[in-house]
Amino acid sequence: MNAPHTLQEPAGPRPYNFSAGPAAMPEAVLQRAAAEMLDWHGSGMSVMEMSHRGKEFGEIYAQAEADLRALLAVPANFRILFMQGGGLGENAIVPLNLSRGGTVDFVVTGSWSVKSHKEAQRYCNARVAASNADDQHTRLPDPAGWQLSGDASYVHLCSNETINGIEFHELPDLAALGSKAPLVIDFSSHVASRGVDWSRVGLAFGGAQKNLGPAGLTIVVVRDDLLGHALEICPSAFNYKTVADNQSMYNTPPTWGIYMAGLTFQWLREQTEGALSGVAAMEQRNIAKAKLLYDFIDASSFYLNKIDPGCRSRMNIPFFLRDEARNEAFLSGARAAGLLQLKGHKSVGGMRASLYNAMPLEGVQALVSYMREFERSHA
Repeated sequence: MNAPHTLQEPAGPRPYNFSAGPAAMPEAVLQRAAAEMLDWHGSGMSVMEMSHRGKEFGEIYAQAEADLRALLAVPANFRILFMQGGGLGENAIVPLNLSRGGTVDFVVTGSWSVKSHKEAQRYCNARVAASNADDQHTRLPDPAGWQLSGDASYVHLCSNETINGIEFHELPDLAALGSKAPLVIDFSSHVASRGVDWSRVGLAFGGAQKNLGPAGLTIVVVRDDLLGHALEICPSAFNYKTVADNQSMYNTPPTWGIYMAGLTFQWLREQTEGALSGVAAMEQRNIAKAKLLYDFIDASSFYLNKIDPGCRSRMNIPFFLRDEARNEAFLSGARAAGLLQLKGHKSVGGMRASLYNAMPLEGVQALVSYMREFERSHA
């Protein structure tokens, strides 16, 4: 039988974790959770041991919901739901609630929207209104050319493709395109990295494990008028109206995930950048981080990014060594330098650096420094 591990304080600074998700979390959040692990605010319980219907967790839940509403400037006519199932689960849950069994338009721009479209075909007439497949998902299709149907229950797009590294920096105005359908966005990998124009959105969903907390929690923000239209086959626990009517307590919610996300919301609200705070401050930081890495890649003849500059993701930056025979040496050296999880997704290859909110500018500077030295020694 193996001897139990002994927990020890980390020696030296923590490595920089570039994972696409589950991803790095703010160190201050992890430290606070560690301090509160055995006894939350004198309750005598860990958050993991609390009843989701008890007074203590009720306080945690109410604060988390209020902070998220303030952080994302969510209007009063939208409900915030804390659910389970992740983004992949929502690929089924959204059409079960919103499609009414009719037509849904999909804008396919990468791996995640491909999966969303495929899953929705089980519940509705899921049609492709626009696609960038012919461009190998390297540029966004011009909204002026989208073939939107006149009777769609909603229009779905993934506003940031985590795997392909492509992002809508501005959400489309469907009304200006002649569509009366609500816009549904999967904002899993850029939520809280920038603001959301709620006047253009009917529903937004995202797994928390990239920018907001640990895996297991899914955030859904849905407009009131879109509740109450679920298909008969929709499970009760996934019916948005049922979840909303029960304040996300119809079934046992992911209590630990909500608690950790709540700590992250508080941390985000405290962040400042000049006169800016919260999400606005984070957006300026994220612009600076992404620019630093993209500028270095573009100036190098050793590395390559294939995404059109006008729609490059700020959160997920895939890049390639022009000589891919050096990939393993690059990754090995990166690990030794304290730069973790830079290997690209298996469907794309190469490298990928995810620069979520918790990644400080110093981490990107360290990555660029390593890439420069690797190029110098291997060119």
